[in-house]
Amino acid sequence: MPNSKASAKPAAAARAADATFAGHAVFVDATQIHRFDPGARIAVIRQGIPASSISSLSSRMGMSKENLLSSLGLSRATISRKEKDATVLSKDESERVLGVEMLIGMVQAMVEQSGHPTGFDAARWVADWLSKPLPALAGATPASYMDTFEGQKLVAELLSMSQSGAYA
Repeated sequence: MPNSKASAKPAAAARAADATFAGHAVFVDATQIHRFDPGARIAVIRQGIPASSISSLSSRMGMSKENLLSSLGLSRATISRKEKDATVLSKDESERVLGVEMLIGMVQAMVEQSGHPTGFDAARWVADWLSKPLPALAGATPASYMDTFEGQKLVAELLSMSQSGAYA
């Protein structure tokens, strides 16, 4: 019989937050945040996501936690303290982390629409893409824009344009 404590840890790591939306508790899996309507995403951001979600995200992306925190403009000391204390991220911190989750979800949806998602790892693809300089960003990396909401919007627009062929 498996150890229930050992099997509970991955489930807890996969959970992003328990949010309240329209007066109802909502279980939120950060990997599905891109499928939520804006009101539900706002509720999750306002409640805050667990600081531990950053370690989970960096692991899924195959990206060092240091690089992820740096690209999001988040303090290593603050995040480490919040992880140790098992507390949630602030609204601003949660929004930045969920912005990365939104990009991953967007890429996964694009690949699914193409009809060939088997074996594709959207989280790792996004990590790689974020680190490559782009001509559309004057040679800067998309990661260097991930520390602000407007920067994340710009990066998402570049991804959308690449799907439509408007930007190569």
